[in-house]
Amino acid sequence: MDNEINGTVAPGFDWVREEFAAVVAEENGESGAQLAAFVNGEQVVDLWAGPQVTSDTLTGLLSSTKGASALVVALLLQEGWLDLDRTVADYWPEFGSSGKSAITLRQVLTNRAGVIGVDGGFTIAELADDRRIAERVVTQWPHIRPNSAQAYGGFVTFAIIGEVVRRAAGGSIQELFEERVRAPHGLDVYLGLPAALEDRYLPILPWLATPAMQAAFEANSPGPHSIPGIAYNLHAADFTPVDVLTLPNDPGVRALGQGSAGGVGSARGLAAMYAAAISGDAPLLKPDTLAAVTAIHSSDPDLVRGDRAPYAIGFEAKGLHYPFLSANAFGHTGAAGSDGFADPRSGLAYGYTRRRAAFGFRGEENDRLAAAVHRAATR
Repeated sequence: MDNEINGTVAPGFDWVREEFAAVVAEENGESGAQLAAFVNGEQVVDLWAGPQVTSDTLTGLLSSTKGASALVVALLLQEGWLDLDRTVADYWPEFGSSGKSAITLRQVLTNRAGVIGVDGGFTIAELADDRRIAERVVTQWPHIRPNSAQAYGGFVTFAIIGEVVRRAAGGSIQELFEERVRAPHGLDVYLGLPAALEDRYLPILPWLATPAMQAAFEANSPGPHSIPGIAYNLHAADFTPVDVLTLPNDPGVRALGQGSAGGVGSARGLAAMYAAAISGDAPLLKPDTLAAVTAIHSSDPDLVRGDRAPYAIGFEAKGLHYPFLSANAFGHTGAAGSDGFADPRSGLAYGYTRRRAAFGFRGEENDRLAAAVHRAATR
């Protein structure tokens, strides 16, 4: 066990260190965690703790990956490569089969397309590769009538959008993220981890739970063939909730960096990515683009995730998730407990990772840590 808190905070952010220390102590040092934050482009929090965890540790981001992919989509919208109200089939005709011809990019990016998975589920080799996911989706009928409800497409959203991006802009989401976002800003977030950086990767550890906690979770969990079960691939052979959480531990998944859940990074990388989106002399997103992609589109209870998943365009609407943030705050959380977001009004960018997966798919400590960071940033 290692509860020592490492790193630095700017003046006025001491209580962020205290809150982070309290979180780590409650985990008995088991999780290993990183916390980072920027205000108006300047780093104000850079903390880490836990066995083997350093400031440069990389780990699986799971659905926090979606924030990186959505940032690429926002850039393409900004430059006119994509139109949210065109159908996916306009760009990718094969997708229009099996009742999907009228589905728009906007519906996919706000989890209202009704396409949440495929019959029979995916193998891990298929989940590693957006193109293989896209091939399976082509013949799939929606499980929910398009645009009738919000239902999270856990693994398929950015495989669908990725095929559109490839056809519209001539490159993959992964290639465009590297060229347009990661490399120019020197970010420690990767949609496809280079082999040379494999020694910095620490695997996600399965969640810890008492027998009573585990029994309660299993008793209240949806069945594998339910809407949530299909979205999380639990209807696939021998695929469990633990496999969802540890998916980036598979070398093929992190090498290809599929756009919905295959990213790898650090808290500092996540926070710096969101800072680059909103801060500096030339932020990645212009004001009109920010207004368009951060407008809240869907705040109904999600058929997969419940009532804590309001959506903008490709991003979670963080101003509804964290009520102390402004209305157009945006970002994305990951099932193992990571989170990242930007709040354009306060200039705050936040990143958090934990090595041991959060029990029950929720890193609840982000509620406390994000509030502490925001309070310090807006005193």
